[in-house]
Amino acid sequence: MKKIALYGFNNLTKTCSFNIYDICYAKTEEERKEYLAYIDEQYNSTRLTKILTDVTGLIGAHVLNIAKQDYDPQGASVTILISEEPIEEKYLDASCNVAKLENGVVTPRTVLGHLDKSHVTVHTYPEYHPNHEISTFRVDIDVSTCGRISPLKALDYLIASFDSDIITIDYRVRGFTRGLDGKKFFIDHDINSIQNFIAKPTLDRYHKIDVNVYESNIFHTKMMLKEIILENYLFTSEIDSISAEDQAQMVELVDHEMTEIFNGRNIYTKEDEA
Repeated sequence: MKKIALYGFNNLTKTCSFNIYDICYAKTEEERKEYLAYIDEQYNSTRLTKILTDVTGLIGAHVLNIAKQDYDPQGASVTILISEEPIEEKYLDASCNVAKLENGVVTPRTVLGHLDKSHVTVHTYPEYHPNHEISTFRVDIDVSTCGRISPLKALDYLIASFDSDIITIDYRVRGFTRGLDGKKFFIDHDINSIQNFIAKPTLDRYHKIDVNVYESNIFHTKMMLKEIILENYLFTSEIDSISAEDQAQMVELVDHEMTEIFNGRNIYTKEDEA
């Protein structure tokens, strides 16, 4: 495809925002605490940094600097500032949290530095229901780019990097850039759905809803896993020791939680009314 000749820097900002949810059935207080401890270890700031540096490579960007933090009692955040082209270290502010990549390991300093063009961030939110057996883990990811690089290239990788039961994705294109003749371009690529950029085998596993505002270059996709395989939602319980009736009730609870998150509203049952 012939590229559009642009005047100066491409000022279009392309941003993908993800909310990814993992659901778990943890009946006892001990199981809930163990689940949160597992999530806190599995998705600590070091692993999240690895995921985001992989995303940076997938979209064709370059890491400038990194800030990361683990929290008490649980949760973690990572911010990576990126550029479209590689930048020589001599041009970077010495006070920045310059990323050093050696043998695939990122060793950042301690201070968040100056933004060049774009950024990638992640925040995690483990939590559990105070009154029943469902626990959830939410991860929020923002991939914001300028120029030619696109966050859409990382969708499949991000979905596969987490136990993604429910996914909401927002994609927005902002600003404009100019062609050589001075004409404004408010978008520089074809898109009618975020789903166009997700592999079919991945899409086939999910129920999907699109809400798009084409005139404003705003795209929204929600996805919920179709098949609930109970053993994937049990944290410490052995499924062979659970009766068929109890298994059905567990699946119903998991499905109820997922349906509420997918639809963004509470769905009350007779038990709630009582």
